[in-house]
Amino acid sequence: MHIVSIVAWMAGLFYLPRLFVYHTEYPENGKMLEVMEEKLFRMIMQPAMHMVIFTGVLLLFMPGYSVAPWVHAKLTCVFLLIMFHFKLGSWRKQLKQGVCFKSSKFFRTINEIPTVLLILIVIFVIVRPF
Repeated sequence: MHIVSIVAWMAGLFYLPRLFVYHTEYPENGKMLEVMEEKLFRMIMQPAMHMVIFTGVLLLFMPGYSVAPWVHAKLTCVFLLIMFHFKLGSWRKQLKQGVCFKSSKFFRTINEIPTVLLILIVIFVIVRPF
């Protein structure tokens, strides 16, 4: 369940900034994009993030799991993803209100953040470098 939730959440973290790019480049489609952004955020990303956190906490109760140094590095990356998630939610609201003045280039750039964090998390979980 943890992995399924991660996949759903990451899909949203990858796609929502892309919708923001379209929102800033094609303001005439703003209403349609607002609906897509809100449904993605509220119906997929929010529940998936909550399930990731819930199942992740359950995993921490496994013997020896929470004391491993790689877990702390992974949790740091997860914390950054959670902060990114909430910042996306803030930008979504700003775009809806017409008060977000970030460029499409900005949203293209920040779209790489979840990719980098995901790569780090996978390395920490699979390689366990510490």
